[in-house]
Amino acid sequence: MKSTGQYSKTLFLVAALTALTASQLLACPACGSANGDMPSSPLTDGMNLGILTLFGVIATVLGSIAAFFVFVIRREAALAAKTAAAENFSEIKV
Repeated sequence: MKSTGQYSKTLFLVAALTALTASQLLACPACGSANGDMPSSPLTDGMNLGILTLFGVIATVLGSIAAFFVFVIRREAALAAKTAAAENFSEIKV
């Protein structure tokens, strides 16, 4: 059985080899044609705009979810403050 140190060494070796491989080998044909010495094709431009659009949709959805949770937290805090104020008022009145 391998120790934790051997697993981390193996993981580091795999990460280093992945980082040192040629990026052209990992690219799809459309992205691989867009290296610095060739003009970009309409296919590459369209794919880049599609990726940007999808990023915008994801950012909008996640931002909406975050805004909803901020709204709920603020509303709960306001309700807790109102309840505490009502309890303090009822204690003073008696």
